[in-house]
Amino acid sequence: MDGEVVWQIGARTLRAAAGSVTGNRYDRNYDVLHLDPDRPLAIVADGMGAGEGSAAAGRLAVETFARESGGHSPAALRAAADQVHSAVRDKARTLSELTGCTVTALVGVTSDDEAAVRIVQLGDSRAYRLRDGLLELLTVDHTIAWLGLIHGWYAAGDARAHADGYRLTRYAGHPDRPAPDVLDVPLQPGDRLLLCTDGVSGQLDYQTLSRLLATGTPSEAVHALVNATLPAGGNDNATAIVLTAT
Repeated sequence: MDGEVVWQIGARTLRAAAGSVTGNRYDRNYDVLHLDPDRPLAIVADGMGAGEGSAAAGRLAVETFARESGGHSPAALRAAADQVHSAVRDKARTLSELTGCTVTALVGVTSDDEAAVRIVQLGDSRAYRLRDGLLELLTVDHTIAWLGLIHGWYAAGDARAHADGYRLTRYAGHPDRPAPDVLDVPLQPGDRLLLCTDGVSGQLDYQTLSRLLATGTPSEAVHALVNATLPAGGNDNATAIVLTAT
């Protein structure tokens, strides 16, 4: 958990901090994060499985997206995500184990003098916005479980929902190279944004996420969020990036 970075996006100042904990289940952290010191770019990735394929996929996805995401148009960001697919798929050909990861990224954009962030997502690492005390989930999970809940196949507490949470419909390195979701989020003073892996969102309930995301500075909020996952079970690597707009 290093210091904060500060970006200017149009008339808005965005402060960001990032952090991660390994948790109790794994002896290695397979999450990867990137908080760019020079431009408004934040990325979280979560490797699938617990092996070299998982570690390599997360590392390659973050490195490739950071390198290829110079253009901020939706088309340019989708092209960057396609390069991520290529990099992870090429690596998978050299490994015998599962090689893939989730990727959720945020870039700063301005249009018609309006400051916004553009979110790019493959998988189930999430983006949230806290505005005026209301925590909103901005992304959807690319999982069979999400489809099951939306279509009423089962209740959220059903054992099938838990099992289907591990069945990703989109991820970096998928053989069909699915396009990411790309969405724009206008910024208002006081907004807080959270990018996180499912080690955070899957272990902390809505009320806890809301309360801890509102805590102090971005660095303090990150520290509170990732460390709260340990007494909650610590069953996964947990990674968070918190951003505040003024």
